[in-house]
Amino acid sequence: MFIDVSDYVMIGEDSLKVAQQAAEANRTNAEAIAIEEVSGFLRNRYDVDTIFAAVKTETVDPRNKQIVMIVCDIALYHLVSSRPAKQGLEIRKERYDNAIKTLTAIQAGKLQPNLPTLTGPDGETDINNPIRYGSQPRNYYGPY
Repeated sequence: MFIDVSDYVMIGEDSLKVAQQAAEANRTNAEAIAIEEVSGFLRNRYDVDTIFAAVKTETVDPRNKQIVMIVCDIALYHLVSSRPAKQGLEIRKERYDNAIKTLTAIQAGKLQPNLPTLTGPDGETDINNPIRYGSQPRNYYGPY
């Protein structure tokens, strides 16, 4: 999985158990929802399959830290908002709103994270970059 339990350092292990209501399936479901939500913002320009296929090992962590934080914040928001008492919802809502603002800025091109971009059929990179340059082939109209 893209997210590891150790990624939830912002709330601690005991608070995570309470948030997931002692069922790991609740957490993994919230993570899947969060990954799909983040993918919706990034899919147009970035290779989300490659981004979320990255897995943390004991020695190497190839994942983008900002995306990890955003996915954790969104997953925690969904976990807390599904709880009956909704304890801690205020801070989770604030973190969720900040995550969505960041994703909106990335989508608009105002932030440029270090993420793999989509490649075209001919192998060209960043095929959906909003800034394009170049020209048409030169026209030749006669025997000059």
